[in-house]
Amino acid sequence: MKEVMAIVRMNMMNKTKKALSEAGISSMTARDALGRGKGLVDCSLLEGAEKGYEEAIAQLGHSQRLIPKRLIFIVLPDNLVDTAVNTIIKVNCTGKSGDGKIFVTPVQDSVCVRTGECGETVLDEL
Repeated sequence: MKEVMAIVRMNMMNKTKKALSEAGISSMTARDALGRGKGLVDCSLLEGAEKGYEEAIAQLGHSQRLIPKRLIFIVLPDNLVDTAVNTIIKVNCTGKSGDGKIFVTPVQDSVCVRTGECGETVLDEL
């Protein structure tokens, strides 16, 4: 089992949800998030600002602003991970900064609260 965590633009959430559903992945959790990628800011300026250098803080200007995003969590059997990742990329890739990020991590177990079932039987399957 793996967890796919994707950060996408707010306005792409409905398209992403629909595409995942059409790919056979209907179970997911989503929440609002605020964030900023490295593409919008000079990392050396960030380091200087973190150290308290006023010049670096002044040069950062509005680039420290956090952008509203949507965070999607999906726990899947291993055989559906590539489908989920490719679907999210296909829907969200515009080629511009801010398209998002996807992280895939292992999951040790899953348990259905209502039935007590464990393991991959509680997950989506194709």
